[in-house]
Amino acid sequence: MIAKASPIDELIQKKNPFVGHIVVRSSQVWGKSFPDVPSINAHASDAVFDAVKKVSKGERENVGITITAEKGLGKSHIISRIRHRLQTEDNAFFIYMGKYDNLNQIKYEFLQTVAASLRAHGSKNVMQWQEIAAALINEVTGYDHTPQKYIDNIYPKNLNKHSNKFIDRLTQIVLQKKPDITNPYLVRGILWTLSSVHSNYANYWLSGLELTQQQAEVMGLPNSEKEDKEAEGLKTVRQILDIISDYKVPVICFDELDNTEVNEYGFLSAQVVASLVKDLYNSLKRGVFLLAMYPETWKGQIKVLPQAEAVIDRLVSEQLDRQPLKLNNLNSDDIVAIVSQWLKVFYKENQVTPPHPVYPFNETKLRQFGKSKPTVRSILKWCAENFGNSPTEWNPVEEYYQNELANVESSIDELMEDEEVISKALRFAFSSLVGEKLEEVKIEAIQDIEAKSPDKGYLDFKIVGNDSKVKIGVDVIQQSTGTYVGAALKRLIEYEKFDITRGCLVRSKKISSVAALANKRLKTLLHEQGGEWVKLQSQDIKPLLAIWFVYSCESYELTKEQIFDFIKQEQIAINNPLVREILSEPSGEQPEDLTDDDLPISIPQSVDSSADDIDLILSLSN
Repeated sequence: MIAKASPIDELIQKKNPFVGHIVVRSSQVWGKSFPDVPSINAHASDAVFDAVKKVSKGERENVGITITAEKGLGKSHIISRIRHRLQTEDNAFFIYMGKYDNLNQIKYEFLQTVAASLRAHGSKNVMQWQEIAAALINEVTGYDHTPQKYIDNIYPKNLNKHSNKFIDRLTQIVLQKKPDITNPYLVRGILWTLSSVHSNYANYWLSGLELTQQQAEVMGLPNSEKEDKEAEGLKTVRQILDIISDYKVPVICFDELDNTEVNEYGFLSAQVVASLVKDLYNSLKRGVFLLAMYPETWKGQIKVLPQAEAVIDRLVSEQLDRQPLKLNNLNSDDIVAIVSQWLKVFYKENQVTPPHPVYPFNETKLRQFGKSKPTVRSILKWCAENFGNSPTEWNPVEEYYQNELANVESSIDELMEDEEVISKALRFAFSSLVGEKLEEVKIEAIQDIEAKSPDKGYLDFKIVGNDSKVKIGVDVIQQSTGTYVGAALKRLIEYEKFDITRGCLVRSKKISSVAALANKRLKTLLHEQGGEWVKLQSQDIKPLLAIWFVYSCESYELTKEQIFDFIKQEQIAINNPLVREILSEPSGEQPEDLTDDDLPISIPQSVDSSADDIDLILSLSN
């Protein structure tokens, strides 16, 4: 008789807690974190917590901390630990930047990062933006209401009764009592985040993105011109950070700096960010800055910057030796502690009790690994490959892809607004299809579209096929304003200028009927030039985004060939409806069931301004 496997052994055969979780991604920084052992490299995280205390007490204005460690040693684990510790406390706002898509517009991109970070929940279980808005109102009115009370009670009641005059009056009160704030629209945008109907639009605007004309008019928030965005980015970020620093310490983390991307002046990501931090350090009221990078990045990129001394003084402001904090490799006790903690969480979630803390591993064998001083990543990888009674075969691309797909699912609303990442995901998908023939197009190359300065930033890439007889110019346009859409469409219909034979607009939203020039150019594209409007749908772009994120994460240590093989094996690109529709013969018609970007309801513009109503609005300041 074959002995029946115990519940714990059955569990081990079905689930592997280490697979797909070897690398910390931004979702773990913000959401559910990896099991952590706080004692490991505590000197690094404690330095940040100590800096927050010093800044909170006024002992320091700004503190710069840089962590260096080899690949896989746990830099992002430390940042995740810091985020989750700060979330349980009430003395800091957390901002995290881990991707750098456009180094030529780093200030504008940082503005978007700050806005996205402040959308995350803080210590009060509401968006950090909403904590800031409530703190602003409470300070100038003398109240002590929670953000939730404003969201659930005060805002609905007053907006229904007083319309946007309620926001007008609140903004006026804030500006009167805080004269150091010079941007009234920024205050207005922050205050709108407490309205459940308008918070998404307020977040969108605070990110530096443009609202539709109706949204802008209803909320009283002006749109900036495209050319002004980079110039205004740092100015706006400074104002935001100065406002929030009145209430809590901004902790600003820069991760994933060790890539080879360069800006138009030849500076690498770490160098561009270091210069940005220097500017912020010099100009902010208060804050804590944390950078994480490889030792070779510090030595080969930071220390050779122009004015390197001034930059270094700010990046390691608390270190007498002017050197970064170094993370330590794991010793035997660390290894046992990490594996025990991961398994403790795993077994608790599955309601089983193991025979010993590191089961099914052997503690003596784990301790032997300590002699070689391994990295966190190498230990977790070994555990993933050896969990169970015998070594298991696992496909790292598959595991990372499923992990990224889950991350995409949880953030798809934000990703659907990110034109740049959608464009990169599409381009990568088409790159994997070079040499294939589908929809009567044999794909030969995916190319940049050459453009002079006034035309740069509009068209995304070109698909070349059928002996160069087919050249499809692709442009992802998710922005709302008719001005920008019209400007992009102007380029998309200039076939000869940009050496394309067909223009393809990829978009999920309607184009406003009042955007006359944009609609005129759209008609030219669809009806006169044989172009196409392909509807962007979340279910189609999700797998392409997920596999792009796998490819763009250097920490996964996968080759392009491995990923392309997986794309081909799973038919992620060749059977994708969005990919096929871009290549197919154009229909000449607008897609059906496009989303409407305008507010679902507008606030009445005509309201009763009786003395009682005005008194109610004024009562907030009493």
